[in-house]
Amino acid sequence: MAFIFAVEEINRSPWILPNITLGYQIFDSCGATPISLSSALGVISGKEFNVPNFSCWGNSKMVGLVGDLSTDTTYTIAQLVGVLSYPQISYGTMNPIFSDKFQFPSFYRTIPNEEAEMDGIVQILKHFGWKWVGLIISDDDIGYRARERISTELASRGGCLAFSALIDYNDELVEEIEKTTVNVIVLFISQDTEFTKLYSLYNLPPKLWITSNFIHNIIMIIDQNLEFTLNGSLSLLIQEGEIPGFEQFFYTYSPNDYPNDAIIASMWQPLFHYYFIDSPSSIREIPGGNLKNHTGNKNLKDVDLFMYWNYHYRVTYRVYTAVYALARALHNLYSAQPPANHWDKLESLKHKVKPWQTPEPLCNAPCAPGYRKSKREGAPSCCYDCVPCIDGEMSNTSDAPSCFRCPGYEMSNEQRTACVPKMKNYLSYGETLGASLASIALVLFLTTSAVQGVFVKYWHTTIVKANNQNLSCLLLISLMLCFLCTLLFIGRPTQICCLLRQVTFGVVFTISVSSVLAKTLTVIIAFNATKPGSTLKKFVGFQVPIVLVTICSLGEIAICIVWMTFDPPFLETDIFSERDTIILQCNEGSVTFFFSIIGYIGTLALLSFIAAFLAKDFPDRFNEAKNITFSMLGFCSVWGAFVPAYLSSKGSRMVAVEIFAILSSSAGLLGCIFGPKCYIIFLRPQLNTKVTAYQIH
Repeated sequence: MAFIFAVEEINRSPWILPNITLGYQIFDSCGATPISLSSALGVISGKEFNVPNFSCWGNSKMVGLVGDLSTDTTYTIAQLVGVLSYPQISYGTMNPIFSDKFQFPSFYRTIPNEEAEMDGIVQILKHFGWKWVGLIISDDDIGYRARERISTELASRGGCLAFSALIDYNDELVEEIEKTTVNVIVLFISQDTEFTKLYSLYNLPPKLWITSNFIHNIIMIIDQNLEFTLNGSLSLLIQEGEIPGFEQFFYTYSPNDYPNDAIIASMWQPLFHYYFIDSPSSIREIPGGNLKNHTGNKNLKDVDLFMYWNYHYRVTYRVYTAVYALARALHNLYSAQPPANHWDKLESLKHKVKPWQTPEPLCNAPCAPGYRKSKREGAPSCCYDCVPCIDGEMSNTSDAPSCFRCPGYEMSNEQRTACVPKMKNYLSYGETLGASLASIALVLFLTTSAVQGVFVKYWHTTIVKANNQNLSCLLLISLMLCFLCTLLFIGRPTQICCLLRQVTFGVVFTISVSSVLAKTLTVIIAFNATKPGSTLKKFVGFQVPIVLVTICSLGEIAICIVWMTFDPPFLETDIFSERDTIILQCNEGSVTFFFSIIGYIGTLALLSFIAAFLAKDFPDRFNEAKNITFSMLGFCSVWGAFVPAYLSSKGSRMVAVEIFAILSSSAGLLGCIFGPKCYIIFLRPQLNTKVTAYQIH
């Protein structure tokens, strides 16, 4: 009817093909290839019967064909009329094969290519982020092409098909849908799909369906129960169009106006329960089997046209547009004008979406931030496990394919969702350990200062003069410096501190130990010089101890100079030793030089121990040999334990180990050597006389 309306409207128009009248013939292909081929031959021949290779149109000219709806019949007609170069305009087939202008040079259509429909479905999936979907297709080329294109596009975005099935009327499809976990299913069928196959979709669990455009017409024809099954789904529809005046034409249409139209007669019979005996003008009504004549003046206003849906002009509008496209082409040809845009009325694919609760069609829940995807063996590519990021890595997006490693100066937080700055580790005055060691160092410094003051006050007493009071003062001063030098190890390290602290410690400690060695040798020289004929008398005096301390100290200074020249210590930022901490420390540069100064001090301490041990039995109340023996024994024990403890420590613990060794060994010297002297000065002053000293000899 839209075809007839368009032709008559064009014939009445003074603007399109003026003074030219278009005629037409309408054949019903019935969706069958043989009938469509026979109809095409009849149109070309100009007779009701087929006359191949002859035209019986007389003065009339055939200018083109409009049709057909299905792909198979359209293909058959196109192969025939294409050979004769007749233009053909289809209003129904979306098969991309007709886009091949080499094979079909005179074929056109008023409906988009089916690839646009497939792309539309892909865009819907992309828009909502659906990556885990099912697919049901028709068992034909259209379905297979849809499966290939949709699955390829889905895989390119990290998605996949949960299942892919052919629509059929068996229970296997229903079972497949019932057991699947997907919430979104794509139903892509062609217009040639048998209607009865859709009955397998009854009584399905609630799913969200995305359907191709032909499902709309099929549902309206077969059963409204299926519409309930697909309720709330998305369907791609060819955009409807408006045909001014067609609705009035449609409702007032009567067979009396077209007495020779057999197609209209075949439509009127089921609508009004008439039989056409000779012609549409002789209509008999059959109520209860009794025939009677009827005028035939009834029109479509008198019946329910729900199944025709004439107020949604989709296929109707495409037929109307096809006739106009052909007429405009003829008009431009007669007017000797270049072809204009014949497709100004051509519809485009459009989907209409109403807001509703969007489902989550995923094989598994998305991986939260802090996790990464791990492919599940034997499962589709979009099915995966979520693995937490390891220490030092993070992911701040959902479904992250991998975790990102944090920069060296940062670490991942507990949730592994961000990188945060690492804590800086060094022995600071603010922490308990650093404050405690600094306090101990200051207390020992003050204690040593007090002892120094006592010795100055009692400078001329026997206990102070014994064993060279000058060496005692030098030892006390060096011990005070030893306690103070530990403060260079506490606090945020700097390049200056790194250069000074080991050198200062080495030199000052060498002076302390060499002073102890000089005191021990002074006792040995003094005792042996009293023997008759001894050659040591010339070494008795103040110069020998000072020379010995100077020589020993110069050796340590020489090692430090070479160290500072060739491989000095430097400030180091260690970001690898501990996961969540940046260690700020002084790298000693050369471990060999560092342990050389420790070894040098240790050698002096060992010599002092041996000398003191040999002199411990000398007959003198104020003989310090025994005290020095104990102090050197403690000194060697502390520094012997220091080496493995130092090598097994990192960061602030390493610094604390060295400070502890310095403080404990220095405190041992202070206590063992000067503790007994202070005891005699304050608690046993009667022993601090020359008489007592001589009584021992």
